[in-house]
Amino acid sequence: MELEVPTTTLSCEAGQAAVSAAVQHARQLGVRINVAVCDASGLLVAFLRMPLSFPQSIELAIDKARTAAGFGFPTSAWLSVCGEDEAMKLGFSSRAGLIFFGGGVPIRLGDRVIGGIGVSGASASQDEECAHAALEALGIGATVR
Repeated sequence: MELEVPTTTLSCEAGQAAVSAAVQHARQLGVRINVAVCDASGLLVAFLRMPLSFPQSIELAIDKARTAAGFGFPTSAWLSVCGEDEAMKLGFSSRAGLIFFGGGVPIRLGDRVIGGIGVSGASASQDEECAHAALEALGIGATVR
């Protein structure tokens, strides 16, 4: 019987670098965002809100990060994961804190999910683009699975 499982977690420096990179990319796009980074268990590591970004997007950004970290795939992939299964679509989408649209991406180190990045405040595709800029800043690049 295995009594312990080794884990890897994100440093606060990595979290800060990720949120800063996402905000920098948002500025280039001319949008205002909220960005969250969480560890693999969904605990917040870093958060940054751009001035005048939508306050309602604060929780959405955090939920996108948690959803991506918890399931290990981008939030934009949810509908394709559900396919034509309407029960899955309705069941999962009714769960508080689960996000089914773009802007959340997992942070992977090799095959292991060590966290998630969530961006909210612009269009879903712009949010996801900012999240990928955060991955790039961590030296990970796009790790879609």
